[in-house]
Amino acid sequence: MTGAKLEIWKIAKRFQGIVAVDSISFVAEAGQVTGLIGPNGSGKTTTMNMITGLYPTDAGRITLDGAPLTGRDPHEVAAHGVARTFQNIRLLPEQSVLANVMLGTHLGHRQSILSVLARLPGVAREERDAKARCRVLLDELRIAHLADIPAGDLSYGDRRRVEIARALASRPRLLLLDEPAAGMNHAEKGRLGELIQQIRTSGITVLLIEHDIDLVSRVSDHIVCLNFGREIAEGTPAQVRASAAVIEAYLGRDEDA
Repeated sequence: MTGAKLEIWKIAKRFQGIVAVDSISFVAEAGQVTGLIGPNGSGKTTTMNMITGLYPTDAGRITLDGAPLTGRDPHEVAAHGVARTFQNIRLLPEQSVLANVMLGTHLGHRQSILSVLARLPGVAREERDAKARCRVLLDELRIAHLADIPAGDLSYGDRRRVEIARALASRPRLLLLDEPAAGMNHAEKGRLGELIQQIRTSGITVLLIEHDIDLVSRVSDHIVCLNFGREIAEGTPAQVRASAAVIEAYLGRDEDA
């Protein structure tokens, strides 16, 4: 899988006069993990929602390998090879893990809706191929043993991994992860970090929103930090963690300073 280069230039978003994102620019290089960090309300998820077309931008430009994403609807953005997860897990709890992951393959289906309704041979063949591909994906992610278990019966960490597997089933060039470690314990975060590194090794570009700065530093090639909708630091994990602006944003100003 070949990752795509995401370029964001001076994007902005306001809600009823409140500035959520204020002219931020950064690049997520192809095949790398870019961390997007910042305190609550810093504009991280709003930025992700603009990238994926859930929110229109008020200004600026977003491109993927030079192709414009700005102004496109979510399904058009997805068709360009962009997949995402959400802060709140969105699985079908009564359906099996395999069935949930197979939902991610729908963008690649070539059959028309009439063919699906008529259950023509090509539909069945495509479904078999999708199921086989998803089983391989589950095996690669080391959760093949969960394939036939209802998603609602899984642990929190496993449900997160299934959600990521579903996003990967669409064969994205860019994967956006919105706080995937939220609610995880230490061991689950460790497995998540290994999974993100595995995705990076496969060549997919990853944009990671996360509050756990230790996890972000461990898996990211590059980090961008936002605060109050503005970029306050950018660079390697070591450079960003050493930034006075980042320390202040996370820990607050030292009153004795």
